[in-house]
Amino acid sequence: MNYVDGFVAAVKNAKREEYRAFAEKSVPMFREHGALKVVETWADDVPEGEVTSFTMAVKREADESVVFSWITWPSKEARDTAWAKIMEDDRMQGEMPFDGKRLIHGGFQVIVDG
Repeated sequence: MNYVDGFVAAVKNAKREEYRAFAEKSVPMFREHGALKVVETWADDVPEGEVTSFTMAVKREADESVVFSWITWPSKEARDTAWAKIMEDDRMQGEMPFDGKRLIHGGFQVIVDG
């Protein structure tokens, strides 16, 4: 089965277009390195939690929104090989339009794909 990298971050509302452009520009790079699919989403209906929530997880500030993203790879091995190359790719250099210290990310084995 495929392998998925998942990401949750907080982005300043004023940087929505900058983030969208950054994400759109990143898609070809990920695809060149073997990604099957890249999805970027902007929070639209994300409730505040009492114990935990997306907003609490990224310590979202009043002028920010949550982004939820994922990259689908053919396998964990393909993903590991790709990330080693992606981190060296010039297109990944420069300032990111979000606070990387509050980025939540991880790799996931697909167990159901309906």
